[in-house]
Amino acid sequence: MDHVAKPAIISKLVNYQDDSVVSRTLIEKETGTVTLFAFSKGQALSEHTAPFDAMVHILDGKAEITISGNLNILGSGQMIIMPANEPHALKATENFKMLLTMIRS
Repeated sequence: MDHVAKPAIISKLVNYQDDSVVSRTLIEKETGTVTLFAFSKGQALSEHTAPFDAMVHILDGKAEITISGNLNILGSGQMIIMPANEPHALKATENFKMLLTMIRS
């Protein structure tokens, strides 16, 4: 068995670091990944595309997520789908944590 199943508080599995984006991969399979991120205020991922659909779930704080030129402001508990091959960018208007689920099929 690769992993032992046990409960965890997801937002505590990654910590904020000043002027940084911190990530932790929770699941990595051929069919997809689940990655936890912590962005400090002001940090961003510049516009890019991905060949697969991805779901962003905000766990803490607020973020600006731009998809195909449309600005979305998300807060704790909200989620959005970033469609495959659509340009998207993320910016931390304050510290925020997110769970990114990417499906590769």
